[in-house]
Amino acid sequence: MAEPEKTETTSPTMAERITALKKELQILIIKIIEEEDSCLDTFNDAQRILSELRELNFKRSQEIFGDHFRCYISKEIMSDPVVLASGQTYDRRSIQSWLNAGNLTCPKTKQTLSDTNLIPNNLVKDIIPHWCKNQGIKPPANPVHAEKCMSKEEEEEEAQFESLFEKIVSPLISVQKEAAKELRLLTKEQPSFRILFGRSPQIICKLLSPLKMGKADLHPDLQEDLITTVMNISINENNKRVVLKSPETLNLLVISLKTGTINTRSNAAAALFTLSAFEENKSIIGKSGALKSLVELIEEGHPEILKDAAQALFGLCILSENKARAVIDGAIPAILNKIMGNKLVAELLALLALLSSNTKASVLLSQLQAVPYMLRLIKESTSETNTENCITIIYNVCINQPRTLGELRKEANVNGEIFKLAENGTPKAKRKAIELLQRLDKGKMIVDQSP
Repeated sequence: MAEPEKTETTSPTMAERITALKKELQILIIKIIEEEDSCLDTFNDAQRILSELRELNFKRSQEIFGDHFRCYISKEIMSDPVVLASGQTYDRRSIQSWLNAGNLTCPKTKQTLSDTNLIPNNLVKDIIPHWCKNQGIKPPANPVHAEKCMSKEEEEEEAQFESLFEKIVSPLISVQKEAAKELRLLTKEQPSFRILFGRSPQIICKLLSPLKMGKADLHPDLQEDLITTVMNISINENNKRVVLKSPETLNLLVISLKTGTINTRSNAAAALFTLSAFEENKSIIGKSGALKSLVELIEEGHPEILKDAAQALFGLCILSENKARAVIDGAIPAILNKIMGNKLVAELLALLALLSSNTKASVLLSQLQAVPYMLRLIKESTSETNTENCITIIYNVCINQPRTLGELRKEANVNGEIFKLAENGTPKAKRKAIELLQRLDKGKMIVDQSP
């Protein structure tokens, strides 16, 4: 739905007329003051202007005041005014269409909405007919079925949504499972259905209510369907802001990294990756203990989980504080072991390159003899991206651990891979290789000049 345009309320003609009358009145007043024998016509003209000014100012004030009764979106006088979470009043039909289109911000203030509840503004609704009567305007007709204001398709979708949520809280586990499977399918195939979940964090809590804390995997199939549904609804950009507003939701995602089916654990990681795209979520997830669980999934190395775990860890570790947490949680040896085992090399090299800028990470990489292994990968790799990540890791280790330069000098003299990159690498690889060579030459000069 397009952004509503701002409009001016007072017409330029009215404003210009008021200005002209004021100037004319000023001239007449000066004439009255300065001329002792001012004629009656001068007073009559002044009185006429004052009368017209009063009428115009009244009309202008009514026109400006009328803005409070016009919907910011439709620009029409509101027939069913409702208050949004931002405190702004809109006509129900217009704001409902705005929300149904997936918008979770206030059209006027651009504020992110904490919920999408619409509260009737009865005061404004009562005043509007009286204002219209005073203005000689026909008041808007009473809305028909204002509570819905949806298309037939939207009404059917809403009814289906409410029906499924009634089943989700059913005391019968078989009914819960049936609803969960259907929600999983609908949120996968219908983007419009995902939007419905973003209206309030309580909806997500209700969705996950069958997964009792500490018993999330009591029914693995139910857990898988509900966690996968969370992953699906997190695809929607606005939902990313809402899903983690409830701590319970995040706790269940973290628990589901450790328990349940392979698909459950993989999809919990995928959900965290998707949610990490919203900047504020990175810190929230990082403080939840999720990083440790993701590192454990990498250590475990299940082929169906490894990629999702690596992507989630990468998305979260863009934030510096999470990078430090991941290193403490054992990410460096876990990732390096998998790379050396030739598992998901490209993705894990990218993750290791990201983490290598952390000082503690570079210490561990030096201790684990990562530099010689990265040089070997550079020699064997046909991927420019992998080569860039390898030289980045070597560069970060050497910058943070100068003693590693001696080890690197020895390796560089043996295979010359860094020299080759400095000449023929990608722009990024060249830059790193050249700077490393400069540091190597500087170190060699210091050694040669020492007594």
